[in-house]
Amino acid sequence: MADGAIGETGLFKPRDQAEAGIETGSVNGPARAAAQLTHSLILEDPGKLVIARFNSFAERYGQWRERISLHLSGIDFAPDLAEDIGSVRWFRGAGTMFGLAAVAALFWPDFAPVEAAAPMSVNDAQRDEFRSQMIMPLALGGDSGRHMAATSAVIPLQSAPERPQIELVATLGQGDSFARMLQRAGVGSSEANRVVSLISGAMPLSDIAAGTKVDMVLGRRVSPTQPRPLDSLSFRARFDLELALERRGGALALDPRPIRVDSTPLRIRGKVGASVYRSARGAGAPARAVQDYLRTLASQYDLDSALGPNDEFDMVVSYKRAATGEVETGQLLYAGVIRNGKPKTQLMRWGKDGQFFEASGVGEQRSGLLAPVPGRVTSSFGMRRHPILGYTRMHAGMDFKASYGTPIYAVSDGTVAFAGRHGGHGNFVKLNHGGGLGTGYAHMSRIAVNAGQRVRRGQVIGYVGSTGLSTGPHLHYEMYRGGKVVNPASVQFVTRATLSGKDLANFKAQLGRLLQVQPGAALASLAPPESDVDAPRREIERVDRPRMLR
Repeated sequence: MADGAIGETGLFKPRDQAEAGIETGSVNGPARAAAQLTHSLILEDPGKLVIARFNSFAERYGQWRERISLHLSGIDFAPDLAEDIGSVRWFRGAGTMFGLAAVAALFWPDFAPVEAAAPMSVNDAQRDEFRSQMIMPLALGGDSGRHMAATSAVIPLQSAPERPQIELVATLGQGDSFARMLQRAGVGSSEANRVVSLISGAMPLSDIAAGTKVDMVLGRRVSPTQPRPLDSLSFRARFDLELALERRGGALALDPRPIRVDSTPLRIRGKVGASVYRSARGAGAPARAVQDYLRTLASQYDLDSALGPNDEFDMVVSYKRAATGEVETGQLLYAGVIRNGKPKTQLMRWGKDGQFFEASGVGEQRSGLLAPVPGRVTSSFGMRRHPILGYTRMHAGMDFKASYGTPIYAVSDGTVAFAGRHGGHGNFVKLNHGGGLGTGYAHMSRIAVNAGQRVRRGQVIGYVGSTGLSTGPHLHYEMYRGGKVVNPASVQFVTRATLSGKDLANFKAQLGRLLQVQPGAALASLAPPESDVDAPRREIERVDRPRMLR
C-alpha cells in the first residue's frame, strides 16, 4: 500500500515532470506536489507492516552492471591530450595511453632463433660415399665420382699415342726475337734458325711489329726425345705482305704472298655547323684526324671567331685499303677551310718534321709560348724575399711547380747557347730564339742537349731537379730580350718557315695531287685486278660477258 500511495501522490515524479516541460519553482512544479502530501504520508504509520521484496540474482546483477556502466560512461578515458594539459582529465588520458602501450608490449612476438636439428656426424667413409655420388665442377678439380682400381684386364700402354699434327698460334712479344718465339712454341733450334734465315731474306725482321700473330702447324716427331718438325707457318708480315712457309720435299720453302693495297687518300668535306668536331666525326673522319685538323687551324687563328656555321671543312687523311679487307688510317695530310665556294685556308703537311705549310709555301704560324713544364706558377717575376739567402732581391724569372724528373720542353725553336753548371742556377740551359730573344731553364737534375745544338718547339731539353740555390724540385724559367731579363709573361713568340726553289715546286705539285682527290673516292669498292679474273672458257660465257668500253 505504501508503494501504491507513493505512486499515486506523484512524490517521485521529477523525471515525468521534466519530460512534460515543468520547470523547477513553477506553480505546477514539485513544490506543489509536495504541498499536497497528507499527514499520514509524511509520518510513517507505526501500525503498518512493511514487507521487504528480495529480487533474484540475475536482476541484482543486471542492476549492478547498469550502475557500473552509467558510472563508467561518465568518465572520459580518452580525452584530447592537446587540451587542459596538467589537469586530472589530461593525466587520466595519459594513463590510458601508457596502459594500452604496455598491453601492446606484452603481446610483442618473440624473435628467438628456431632451433634446428643437430648436424649429422659424417666420418671419412661416409664422406667419400657422398662424393662418389656428386658431380664436382671442373673449376674445382672435377675429382668426384667413384674411383675404381685397375684390374688384371687392364694392360698398360708402352707409350701414349701422340697427335699427328698440332695447330697453334704464337705471338711475337715486345722486345722478343722471332727465333725465341718459335722455340717457345716447340720448334727445334736448328729449324727455327732456318725459318729466320728464310724470312730475313724477304724482309728485315725489325719491320715485323710486336703483337704479330703467327699461325703454325707442327707435324709428327720421329721420337719422343726429338722436337716436332714445322710443317707450315704463315703470318701478316706487313700491311701489304703475307709470308708463308711450307714443307716441300722434306725442306721448308718460303712463299711470299703480296697483298694488293689501295693508297688513295681519304678526303672529307662538310659544313662546319654548330661544332666542327661533331660535324667532321659525323662525316666519317677519324677522331685523331679531327684533333690534328683543329690543332693545325688553331695555330692560324681563333676557331671560335674565325669559323662560321656555313663554312666548310676540308681535310685529307692518309688511308690504305688492303684487298683482304683491312683498313689503315694514317696522319692528317691536308687541312683547309672553304668559304663561299673559295678556299680560305690551305695547309699541307710537308717535310720530315711534319710541319704544315700554306699553299704559298709559308709555314704555319706558331704563336704564344709553350709551357716549359706541365705545372702551375708558384713564384712570378719581380722583387721577393729569397727563401735561402733570407733577404729581398729581384726574382728574374718564373718558378713552375713540378715533380723531380719531369721533362722540360723548349718553348720555341732555337739554338742551345749554354748547357752546363751555372752558379746558383745549378744545371742550366740557355736557348737563343733569334731576334734578340732567349730563354733560360735552371735547377735541372739532368741536361738533355748540348751547346750549339738546334732544338725545336716542344723538344725535351732537360729534366726538373733541385740543383743550385733551390729548396726543392722546381723549374726556374727566365726570358731575355737584348741580353737583359724581362718578364716571361710579357713576351710571345711568332715563328714561320718558308719554302723556296725545288722544295716549293715539289710542295705545290703534291698539293695539287691532293686537291684532285674526290671526297669519298677512297671508300669505293676495291675491284680485283684483271689478272685475277678468270678468262671465259665457253663461247656462251664470251657472249654473256659485258664488254669494256674504252
